[in-house]
Formats: sequence, structure tokens, C-alpha cells
Amino acid sequence: MAMAGPDIERLIKEAFPDAQVIVVDLAGDGDHYGARVTSAAFVGKSRIQQHQMVYNALQGHMGGALHALALETAAPK
Repeated sequence: MAMAGPDIERLIKEAFPDAQVIVVDLAGDGDHYGARVTSAAFVGKSRIQQHQMVYNALQGHMGGALHALALETAAPK
């Protein structure tokens, strides 16, 4: 079963309460999403570390209920 965009946003916001999160269904199939996440938790972290933090926030859904996620992360300016 595919994961809904609001569920992706909820999991990310639970892990990063200060985050600005935008989730977009890229293919309209509920299976391929794009997400832009901006959080102070990313300050001083490499892009790889930031992405790992978001994948961890998704609690194992990546590769299962969530097939693909095009991820953009940033620290606030």
C-alpha cells in the first residue's frame, strides 16, 4: 500500500518540529514523492547526513510503503 503525502509530512514534522516541509506527489500515483525540508537540525550537517536524518524520520517506510522520494534539504538562512 502506498503512503499518503500528509503521512510523510507528519513523520518528518514529528522528528523535526521546527521544519518547513513541502511534499509533492510527482507522478500522481501516491508512490513517487518529492519533499523539501528546511530545519535548524541540519545546521553543520553534510547533505548526506541531512538526507539520512530525514530517511530515519520516515521510520522504515522508505523502500516499502514509500517507493521513491526526491529529497531536498536545507538549513534556514
